[in-house]
Amino acid sequence: MPLPVRFGLNVDPHSAGLPAAAQITAIADTTGLDYVGIQDHPYNADFVDTFTLITWLAAQTENVSFFPNVANLPLRPPAMLAQQAATIDVLSQGRFELALGAGAFFDPIAGMGGPHRTTGQARAALGEAIDIIRASWAGQPFAHAGEHYPLPGIRPGPRPAHDIGLWLGVIGPCSAHLLGAKADGWSVSNGYVPPERLNQLNPIITDAAHQAGRDPEQITRLYNVMGTITDTDHDLFNGPVTRWSDTLTTLHTDYGMNAFVFWPSGDRERQSRLFAELVVPAVRANLKALSAP
Repeated sequence: MPLPVRFGLNVDPHSAGLPAAAQITAIADTTGLDYVGIQDHPYNADFVDTFTLITWLAAQTENVSFFPNVANLPLRPPAMLAQQAATIDVLSQGRFELALGAGAFFDPIAGMGGPHRTTGQARAALGEAIDIIRASWAGQPFAHAGEHYPLPGIRPGPRPAHDIGLWLGVIGPCSAHLLGAKADGWSVSNGYVPPERLNQLNPIITDAAHQAGRDPEQITRLYNVMGTITDTDHDLFNGPVTRWSDTLTTLHTDYGMNAFVFWPSGDRERQSRLFAELVVPAVRANLKALSAP
């Protein structure tokens, strides 16, 4: 059975914007949205730590789930990342998902003491990290003899409060195959993967899932949609509520995406409320009408 279509809002981890972060999170929590996503770039001096911010925001909410969008794996060793994720999940009573990124800006990563990896090395490290994190959440001692993460003996804990989704932020065909074979979800942005590329990468994910004996319909396919809700119709991601509702409906029906996180280009609190209170109900109404007999 396909996953339901879910919706969320982006929160930026700017140190000077914490009141706005709390307000946008409250909008998501009180309007029935599913997710709040927060980017993770530890080398950005203007950003607070993403995982600490998520913990702070989760303590102020009751319903919405959180995820790093996406966690910077080269600066967050997977064994510790698994423990952080499980701890936040326990503290939030099951409202945390983990999205991983292999790393895109390796000069600043190396500047903070992280590895400077090639594309192939980053993908291989990501595959190892998935195995380590899953084994850690299982709660039994284990060892991992990997090239990037040699771990001679782990006694992991705590166990997560729910089965945390392990999503990947990837944009290439080889990484898409890895995702379909081993991960629970995809988090990608329209700025990096425009709609026409979704129909190139989604089949790779689906085929890899089938080859691995997994159900591709259970994979979260989350699209970060960056733009503005305006009175004037400009393009797919800049226009009135009707344009946005048509765009997201089509991205689900024709492109296979089943979750949407809104990143407004400006006026963030007002735009976030417009998305939650006008766009999301319109999309849900569209989908309900399409599913009616």
